[in-house]
Amino acid sequence: MIKKLSLLVLTLTLFSSCVSKKIYTDLEDKYANLKKENRSLTNEVKSLEDANMKLSNDLTALQSDYETAVAERDKLQGDYAAAKSNLETLKASYKALEENSSASIAANSKKNRELLAQLEAKEQALATENERLNTLKEELESRSQRVAELENVIANKDAAMRKLKDAISKALTNFEGKGLTVEQRDGKVYISMENKLLFESGSWFVGTEGKKAVQQLGSVLAENPEIAVLIEGHTDNVPYKGNAQLSGNWDLSTKRSTAIVNILRENNAINPENLTAAGRGEFAPIASNETAEGKAKNRRIEVILTPKLDEISKLLNEI
Repeated sequence: MIKKLSLLVLTLTLFSSCVSKKIYTDLEDKYANLKKENRSLTNEVKSLEDANMKLSNDLTALQSDYETAVAERDKLQGDYAAAKSNLETLKASYKALEENSSASIAANSKKNRELLAQLEAKEQALATENERLNTLKEELESRSQRVAELENVIANKDAAMRKLKDAISKALTNFEGKGLTVEQRDGKVYISMENKLLFESGSWFVGTEGKKAVQQLGSVLAENPEIAVLIEGHTDNVPYKGNAQLSGNWDLSTKRSTAIVNILRENNAINPENLTAAGRGEFAPIASNETAEGKAKNRRIEVILTPKLDEISKLLNEI
């Protein structure tokens, strides 16, 4: 392996004037595509959050309609009971007046028929309202189920990422305190490795200890084929003045991220389609470059693990 790397360095040195600029341009184009893809993923997550918010609002509105329908149904039932009571009263009155005069009987009979018509109308209105109430209830249950399914998928994704973060932390326990951190935020897992663990100053060749850490990370990634892996190289703001093969910090950060990708590709269980290398140069610092400690933190490799969102997109399309 060392002989191959030496031969590669010699070849790059001999042809740097005609090759490195092309590589740099290709990598720069790839990085632009990666930024576009990252923005797309960010927009997709935002769209999912907006869709979830819309579904929640629709659910609230539907619940309000349901409660209004229940109240109206209860009112109709009360009106129906009152009308029925009036009818019974009128029947009693009709029976009492039946012995008095035919005129009174006729008037009472007419009023009785009117009340019967009103009662039938109330019964029909009540039946219609009950039907509408059942329809609203079914729609409410359907929407509630969709929202629950979506929330369950999102929760499962978060749980899977927490599990992945814990597995990585466990696999890299031996490297704690050596410039390596693992954290979860915004639904992704971030593994940050300072250059002191991976590279010599100005170099993009991974040392023995750093290679071991990357290989252990790869053993976890191999068991999670549904995770997209972005490897970003970062530098401090000190201009690069080392190897003539490199045009600057951006080029150096790209070669370093590519070196990490090449180590991960040695694990045949990792799908190369899930791997992406990118260089950020000094343009994404996490600490001040005014101190040596801050510069050391900025010189790093970040491995960003993102879950695939196909399942969530499919559920939203079904809704």
